[in-house]
Amino acid sequence: MVKQLAEDYRKANLDCKTLAILEYAERITRDAASITKDEIQSLRERGLSDEEILHAATVACYFNYINRIADALGVELEP
Repeated sequence: MVKQLAEDYRKANLDCKTLAILEYAERITRDAASITKDEIQSLRERGLSDEEILHAATVACYFNYINRIADALGVELEP
């Protein structure tokens, strides 16, 4: 499953909630400012609570932040 997730999470055998979280995280990464209230409502309709939506946003934003800091400072990955 890890290989499948890495290649294309949309093709992995994921439950509706997990798929919604990953799609939301991708939207945050690509263009957070364009996320609409309707999209948030759609997450609720797919079974996510407001707390789960907040956690997904927080984690996605944190990782985006850390990646950008590392890129900006020229941090290299350890072997």
